[in-house]
Amino acid sequence: MSQPEPWLRGPIPGIPPLLMPVAHALVMAREDVEAALSALSADELWARPNGAASAGFHAMHLAGSLDRLFTYARGEQLTADQLRMLEREKSPEPPPSAELVRLVHDTVDRALAQLRATDERTLLEPREVGRMKLPSNVLGLLFHAAEHTQRHVGQLVTTAKVVRGEAM
Repeated sequence: MSQPEPWLRGPIPGIPPLLMPVAHALVMAREDVEAALSALSADELWARPNGAASAGFHAMHLAGSLDRLFTYARGEQLTADQLRMLEREKSPEPPPSAELVRLVHDTVDRALAQLRATDERTLLEPREVGRMKLPSNVLGLLFHAAEHTQRHVGQLVTTAKVVRGEAM
C-alpha cells in the first residue's frame, strides 16, 4: 500500500502552520510529477496529443511559474535568468524526463525553504506582480503558486496517460 497523500502525513517540519497547505500541495506535485514522468519515453514526454501541450511543457512551466510567483512573494522582480526560462518554456529544446524531474524537485525544494523562512505576520503585506505591477499580497501569491502548480500537474498526469494509452 502506498503512503497517504502529503496533507494526511502531518506537518512538514519548519513550515509555518498557515502555509502548510501550500507546502503539502507542492510536495504532492513533486511526487506526482516524478511518478508520471518516470514512465514516459522521450517521444511520449514531448508528444502533443490532438495539439494539447506536452507533459514536458507542463513540467517546465510549473517549475518556472512556481519560481516566478515565489520571487514576487519575496517582493522582488524577475531576473534575466528567469525571463530566459520563461522564453525557453515557449519553445523548449526538449530536455529528458530525468532533467525535468530534477528541475521540479529543485524548484519545490527552494519553495519549501522560502516557506520555512516566511514569517506569518507578513502574509498580508502587499506585493506587485509583473511589469504592470498588479496588486497582490504574500499569501495570495503563495496560494496561487500552489494551485497553479497543481493545475499543471493534473494536466501533465492526464497527458502522460493519454500518450501512453492508459485507461483513465
